[in-house]
Amino acid sequence: TDTACPMAATNQTQVLEFVLLGFSHGRPFLFALFLTIYLATLLGNSAILSLVCLDPHLHSPMYFFLSHLSCLDLCYSSVTVPKILANALRPQATISYGGCLAQMFFLMWCAGTECALLALMAWDRYSAVCQPLRYSQVLSHSVCAVAAAGCWLWGLLDSAVHTFLAARLSFCGATQLQHIFCDVPPLLGATCSNTRPNELALHISSIFMGFSPFLLVIISYICILATVLGMPLATSRHKAFSTCSAHLLVVTLYFVMANLNYNRPSSGYSPVADTLVSALYCIVTPMLNPLIYSLRNREVWGALRKVVRVSNTP
Repeated sequence: TDTACPMAATNQTQVLEFVLLGFSHGRPFLFALFLTIYLATLLGNSAILSLVCLDPHLHSPMYFFLSHLSCLDLCYSSVTVPKILANALRPQATISYGGCLAQMFFLMWCAGTECALLALMAWDRYSAVCQPLRYSQVLSHSVCAVAAAGCWLWGLLDSAVHTFLAARLSFCGATQLQHIFCDVPPLLGATCSNTRPNELALHISSIFMGFSPFLLVIISYICILATVLGMPLATSRHKAFSTCSAHLLVVTLYFVMANLNYNRPSSGYSPVADTLVSALYCIVTPMLNPLIYSLRNREVWGALRKVVRVSNTP
């Protein structure tokens, strides 16, 4: 969408801060809610990271990538929630211009990295189920390290593009964002600049950073399904399904929320719906991931019991 800004080229004032309008109601409730979610996110993902580091039985490609996902989820929440909590206690919720761009940069970095990482985890499950004899050779320690580093670099490059384009936007005195944190959609809704480059970048990013990884996940699980259905023993099929179901649930939840957040209709949703979708995508999902992976994972529960027994041993 294009919006005109009278005298924009000759009389622009520098934006120093944004007022976040997503805090207009229920500040005490929001503070309590987001604090609870943040603490649960810190506890769950820190527990996953600790268990993967402490238990040698979890030193496998699957849990190596899971530890990166937990690290990403910690970053996701820490980029947004502490500022949300601080603003919930203030008379007026604000964020500086530089802080807004920094928040958006790290948020987009995490988003792009997680898309690539989830596709990488699907490849790991495909290799484990469909190529078990070559699994350790295909996914060696060096391959896993390079692949994980590539995911982080991929997300960094994508984020740099969006942040560069966002830094060129003009706001012509309109410094209010209908949101509780800074992200690309609320910035595009507040600007008076031509947003076509930003929207084009979002659409291209959605294809390469969103749809392509999701397509790889779907292809991987079609191959996994075909292999599992061909297994002669029901116990083997159950074990294969149980190792993949958690990842498939995380992938579905994440990509659905990401698509709703960044590919909304041009008219947009209501401000409340915008905020709710973004909160589910950036704040609630990182809390759910460790729960989804641990609830049906016997190896994680076994590692947790070992750590508890060791800590209780005099």
